[in-house]
Amino acid sequence: MSIIDLSREDHSYFLGLFQTDGHLQASTGRKGKASIELAVKDRELLMQLSALFPSVNVNISTRTRTTNFSDSYTSATWRACSLEFRRELQACGVPVGRKSLRIQPPDIPYHARGYFRGLIDGDGSVGFTRRGFPFVAFLTASEAMADHFCATAKTITGAVRNPKRNKRDNAFSLMVASDPASQLAKWAYPPGCLALDRKRRSAAAVAAWARPEGMRARALLGKRAWTPEEDFIAVTLPREAAAQKLNRTVSSVKVRVWRLEQVAKFADAGAVAPTVDTATEADR
Repeated sequence: MSIIDLSREDHSYFLGLFQTDGHLQASTGRKGKASIELAVKDRELLMQLSALFPSVNVNISTRTRTTNFSDSYTSATWRACSLEFRRELQACGVPVGRKSLRIQPPDIPYHARGYFRGLIDGDGSVGFTRRGFPFVAFLTASEAMADHFCATAKTITGAVRNPKRNKRDNAFSLMVASDPASQLAKWAYPPGCLALDRKRRSAAAVAAWARPEGMRARALLGKRAWTPEEDFIAVTLPREAAAQKLNRTVSSVKVRVWRLEQVAKFADAGAVAPTVDTATEADR
């Protein structure tokens, strides 16, 4: 490729942003265009994108129209018509036309952090919940992109997410929160990186978050197993004391004791006891 170099962080960022917020159009002959439309307040980023490809003739325009959310929404559109540039975008994994279900990470080497940041700037969000917990979220209709988000979150933070389509719109709504979100934001948005200014500022606040003193950390790698030693403590100590000693919630201890009691009742009655799966018992 002579125009797009995915070994560069900024070029990989552009690809991630284009796959989520861009559109590749082809017409008869050599006609067509590559475009990205953002809110007019993000026009500065579009100007920065133009500087990434000095050999490509780029036009940036604005328009105001009525949308579902506003009677006078003003947007800015970055537009390039170069056939060579459009062909390179296709080689990087950008399909022509509707792409929400078809996009996937490129099958050629690329800069992981830049690409991930582009995806979040396009179809993700970074910020804080109403309760003050930080989060990094991503919404996509593409199974390949959902898997990519989950794999990246696990690699960077250790947090395990299992992507499932929601019932409302059959899309994947993915999120990491608290410590994993802080780690992921710090990795994805280093100081001075190419990004939407508002998301870069939100990411900086999320990256600076520290777990409040006394707030119990939740396990990142799935459910915490109960051991025979912990079962003994749960059934012999008062619930509150057992919870404190085991670093579990009182609710978790109560549920565990109840399940152990059910096993004992079945055994006393000579029936086949239900299985208590210590490998998957959750710490609530």
